[in-house]
Amino acid sequence: MSKLLKLIALAALAFASTIESAQAARLKDIASIRGVRENQLIGYGIVVGLKGTGDGKNEYMSKSVVRMFDKLGMKLDSPEFGSKNVAAVIITATMPAFGKAGNPIDITVSAVGDASSLAGGTLLQAPLRAANEQVYAVAQGAIVIGGNGKDSHTTSGRIPNGAIIERDMTADFSSRKMYRLNLINPDFTTAARTVLTINKELGGHYATAKDSGTIDIITPFAYENRGVELLATIESIEINPDMKARVVVNEKTGTIVIGDKVKISKVAISHGALSVKVGEGKNAKEEKVTVLDTGVSVGELVQALNKLGVTPKDLITILQSIKTAGALHGELEVL
Repeated sequence: MSKLLKLIALAALAFASTIESAQAARLKDIASIRGVRENQLIGYGIVVGLKGTGDGKNEYMSKSVVRMFDKLGMKLDSPEFGSKNVAAVIITATMPAFGKAGNPIDITVSAVGDASSLAGGTLLQAPLRAANEQVYAVAQGAIVIGGNGKDSHTTSGRIPNGAIIERDMTADFSSRKMYRLNLINPDFTTAARTVLTINKELGGHYATAKDSGTIDIITPFAYENRGVELLATIESIEINPDMKARVVVNEKTGTIVIGDKVKISKVAISHGALSVKVGEGKNAKEEKVTVLDTGVSVGELVQALNKLGVTPKDLITILQSIKTAGALHGELEVL
């Protein structure tokens, strides 16, 4: 082989490597670790200090205020209480994975009664519970309402760092003997590539694919009681995820998203004054005409149609018709 051919071959390999690297994604971005997830919290509370925009008089708000005063050592003569300066609210928050006692988290406060605005209000201390009904945080603070125009949504607001975590999320991760990865987009090819890459990185047969979206990893002896270091090594591995050939269209907005693996077989298209032939076509006499080679991608077809001035709405109709005819090789998802 001449020096020139060798240089061409090396250039081709370098180009292919560049493309593969450009498509690669970190494993942490395409997979999640079983057991590492956020937890939703919810609670009920009372907002005070409103400027006449509260609930007024309703059953659940009255009972809540009476109960609160009772806990504070003040007995009300009447079991009913009404004030437009008070509102009943639902509090929601997301507790991060491995959240620790004492760490603050943001909360969202939303009116549940007749309150017209929570602006200027202060949330009184309220517990936040998880799905197991255990209290994991306590919330309190001044509500912040976003926006400053007429369209502002004033019956819901946020309190940055408005809750404090009261108990740790228990999870003994460092000493696990096995870890499980879940691919965000399950795919057999991606799972197989991931297993091969992990085993190569760890220098042994430690990873196995259970199905298209689940990968189990046995902790190597070198990483025993060092689960954090093991996962840090694994999640930084770069994988080239495979994907199905798919076209996604949004009829409301006219948006079309096309995967690069979608292909079109030999087909002739007629749409109004437009004529398109894919494969073995001859020039026609129609006002608008184009001829494409067999096996072109949908992207190439769309580019050709755009040059002919086809609107997004017409593109969607044409793509749906090509799929119905069996000439579009890939999934067509209509939103």
